[in-house]
Amino acid sequence: MNLRALPVLRWLRRGGSIEVKTRGELEAMREAGLVVAHTLAEVTKAAQQGVTTAELDELAEQCIHDAGAVPSFKGYHGFPASICASVNEQIVHGIPSSKQVLADGDLLSVDCGAILTGWHGDAAVTIEVGSVSPADCALSAATKSAMWAGIEAARPGIRLTDISHAIEQAAERAGATDGVEYGMIAEYGGHGIGREMHMDPFLPNLGKPGKGPRINSGAVLAIEPMLTGGGSETLELDDGWTVVTADHSRASHWEHTVAITDDGPWVLTAPEGK
Repeated sequence: MNLRALPVLRWLRRGGSIEVKTRGELEAMREAGLVVAHTLAEVTKAAQQGVTTAELDELAEQCIHDAGAVPSFKGYHGFPASICASVNEQIVHGIPSSKQVLADGDLLSVDCGAILTGWHGDAAVTIEVGSVSPADCALSAATKSAMWAGIEAARPGIRLTDISHAIEQAAERAGATDGVEYGMIAEYGGHGIGREMHMDPFLPNLGKPGKGPRINSGAVLAIEPMLTGGGSETLELDDGWTVVTADHSRASHWEHTVAITDDGPWVLTAPEGK
């Protein structure tokens, strides 16, 4: 689950510090990350035409509980579900519903978090339901490649916004290749994570490099770009959670929880063996 920018941009400008975890703590976070990875894999398999997002939420909650974990999202500031299920023009924080029936061609972003032994894992995927348009496939691929560019940049000694800049550049490269100017969402972004789901710092998904605190080995960040097939303006629905594109263009969201180590980025929410 991503963090909204506005309340924390002042912290970024001040250059506050980022909590560093021990190797043992990172290994505990990896166990939480594996719960999230398995849950998202099961949800992805189940996300077919005719299935409701409420049914996917029930499946996710069962997977998390079966692993001995608890959902990070359910009850978080009143959020009513275990996953965010954002369909088509919904960017993030979509509330699962029995009225939201998946249809052929839908683009579904699922964000999932789990707590195991006090540690959080947080990741998101975009799922193509049935026969999705080439433009929507390209949008999801562009978002995913931007996420991986941010992950690759996450190494000891860099500044926080070096990751932001890598994400932005990758999105722009993908747009140039696809012949589309993808909308990049600045209002929401990634975050630190550990014994709390949202910790310092806020991680913007675009911006100039070389700003913010220095990243040290042992820091853990949720890296999560969101792109749209149109503009970057957003609206929040009356439910107080669901964020949509103002121009009704489609959106994609990809996320991993990543530990910064001397050996390179360790993707804590990657499936086992990856």
